[in-house]
Amino acid sequence: MKIDRRLLINFDWVFLGVVLLVSAIGILNIYSAGHNLYVRGEPLYTKQIYWLLVGLVLMAITFSLDYHTIIRHAYLIYMLSIALLFLVSLYGDITHGSQRWLVLWGFSFQPSELMKLVLIIVLARYFSDTAEEGYPPENILILLAIVGVPFYMIARQPDLGTAMFLGVLFASVVVFVGIGWNILVSFVAGGMILTPLCWLLLKDYQKERILTFLDPERDPLGTGYHIIQSIIAIGSGSLWGKGFLKGTQTQLKFLPEQQTDFAFSVFAEEWGFLGSVVLISIFLALILLSLKIARNSKDLPGALLAFGVTMFIFWGIFINIGMVLGIFPVVGIPLPFFSYGGSSMVVLMMGAGLLMNVSMRRFILQP
Repeated sequence: MKIDRRLLINFDWVFLGVVLLVSAIGILNIYSAGHNLYVRGEPLYTKQIYWLLVGLVLMAITFSLDYHTIIRHAYLIYMLSIALLFLVSLYGDITHGSQRWLVLWGFSFQPSELMKLVLIIVLARYFSDTAEEGYPPENILILLAIVGVPFYMIARQPDLGTAMFLGVLFASVVVFVGIGWNILVSFVAGGMILTPLCWLLLKDYQKERILTFLDPERDPLGTGYHIIQSIIAIGSGSLWGKGFLKGTQTQLKFLPEQQTDFAFSVFAEEWGFLGSVVLISIFLALILLSLKIARNSKDLPGALLAFGVTMFIFWGIFINIGMVLGIFPVVGIPLPFFSYGGSSMVVLMMGAGLLMNVSMRRFILQP
């Protein structure tokens, strides 16, 4: 296969460098949070390095394929992802009362993480196909089915946080394409009408999380413990932080889920306000570079794909940091490229590969 030299010339090394920088800082943070924690005999930070390497391989595969080819097979990819979610409901590994993990060839994988990226791909295909028709309102049922089926399957696991994240991604792409205010108002009105019903369908622990978010002190040793300890850790970091491996909330294990959901709390305690500002600035640079790729894309499919992946990264950052600060309920959304987790890291690296795919091909004439 002949490789166009322009693909290599226009390779986005700056974007890749920022992704690797965040990932490297995340691995150091995981080392601090869990250097004495092991998974199947391996330290957590070592496992994260393995997942990063796997992610890099899949990233290389993702940006090597023309993104038009990927979008062309979007519906097939979507159906395969739905099949994986169905397999989870039948054979998934049950952990802490949730059936979210599928064990394949000795590896645990969370198909709901993959579904975040697949939803972006299938929406890029759908909106590209219907652009000339002006996104007819009568197709709203198709859109609802595209997002509704995985939403329902993931919410049943139960994983309401990830299901709601799909809804946020869907809304972001819909707003981007300018689908029409009448349809947007219909979505919003429908959501408001269904809110009371959703509350009735929530499990007790999910209701408790929402109530705890509104008042963490109502159960400080139970459901409010996570948020309270996170805020203490972040606040105790003060301006300069306590130093690497010196965070008391972290090292004394007061902070729960410190390598996953509350990884930012660990970093803020050790590196303080100034360190947190630096990290958030790096994330901001990543988002701006991603938006630049979407803006410079030469066709609608590329722009939709790039914007969708950008929103995937942005909302992950926004929700996770808001969650550890007590602004949002604890919903189990990891901090992109930073929190411990193989499924999240691999899928995000594939998303980064799609962004570089669009960026590299912006000077190539499309068929």
